[in-house]
Amino acid sequence: MASGGGDASLGARLRALPFEVRQYLLITGNYWAFTLTDGALRMLVVLHFHRLGYSPLEVALLFLFYEAFGVVTNLVGGWLGARLGLNRTMNVGLGLQIVALTMLMVPAAALTVPWVMAAQALSGIAKDLNKMSAKSAVKVLVPQDSPGAGSALYRWVAILTGSKNALKGAGFFLGGALLTLIGFRGAVLAMALMLAVVLGLSLWRLRADLGRVKHKPKFREVFSQSRAVNVLSAARLCLFASRDVWFVVALPVFLYDQHGWSHWTVGGLLAIWVIGYGGVQTQAPRLTRLVHGEARLLTAGWAAALALLGVGLALLPLEAVSWLVLGLLAFGVLFAVNSSWHSYLIVHYARADGVSMDVGFYYMANAMGRLIGTLLSGWLYMQHGLGACLWVAAALVAASALLALGLPRRSA
Repeated sequence: MASGGGDASLGARLRALPFEVRQYLLITGNYWAFTLTDGALRMLVVLHFHRLGYSPLEVALLFLFYEAFGVVTNLVGGWLGARLGLNRTMNVGLGLQIVALTMLMVPAAALTVPWVMAAQALSGIAKDLNKMSAKSAVKVLVPQDSPGAGSALYRWVAILTGSKNALKGAGFFLGGALLTLIGFRGAVLAMALMLAVVLGLSLWRLRADLGRVKHKPKFREVFSQSRAVNVLSAARLCLFASRDVWFVVALPVFLYDQHGWSHWTVGGLLAIWVIGYGGVQTQAPRLTRLVHGEARLLTAGWAAALALLGVGLALLPLEAVSWLVLGLLAFGVLFAVNSSWHSYLIVHYARADGVSMDVGFYYMANAMGRLIGTLLSGWLYMQHGLGACLWVAAALVAASALLALGLPRRSA
């Protein structure tokens, strides 16, 4: 009886919340569930195909389409969100992830590289539709004319972004645990069933016209006419390329081959890095609040600090693996602040009517940066080693800082 009363009390408290907050909680829960399966699926594919004898570089290439399709998806997805509503693009993303998981339930003999790459392509499309919809929806739900709207928007974006990355890191652990307990096909089936439940709830409760613009935008409008959005997108491209140029292929292969780390230890480090990165993102409003000034100078300043740390890492002797790991964890802290601040700025700069188009364009640049970083990570490491990857990372962050100086001369 007490439990039932507690459930009723919880339901009453949820119903008492403002409509916008209930919608935000639904979107966040949707995004969390998707992100958990996204991280778990990545670890499942990495571990499963590594056990089948694939080299680390070959495993990384399985995710090539996952990154490449994100470029197109964000561009087209923003336009679709403006025309159809963000609820529909979010639900389509969930549905596509279920299809991608279902594709991996085939017998082991049918899990060829092209088939897995196709499944990962669908998963990449699903992820970017879901992310673009969630980030855009926050702009729609925060009342723009209320006192302190800017601070509220920053907090909501930071919580959504940071919790997503923390859960993606938790998904790495979940993928390894599921693979151990119920095997590859069982793990994929369990995640597909969970997402089916989430999709049903989203179809039932999410507002039908969320983010849909009053006029039907033409496709050419997906290319932003806003200088602020274009400059921030270019800075974002360089920022994320600077992370993935060492994170995706170079660091895992270096630790595995040069220092004899086990696959589980490497995966654990990456999971801790992503979880910590997400945790810092949720606290980014408190950290950036300590420094005041124009948005462009703040953006350039945080990036410059990260670039200096990147130079310090590149100068470290690679034999000092403990210092290298500590330095990369510090890189994660500064990178998280930069990323969270960027995520707030794009929602701040995006147009109120058709927010998904500006956000989609921005995340297209984000996906392009990840794709460039992924390709550079494999090529640079094979040609010149991890040191070269770290130097290129520092140069890319410096480029991001210089680009940020082109942002508008006003506070955000």
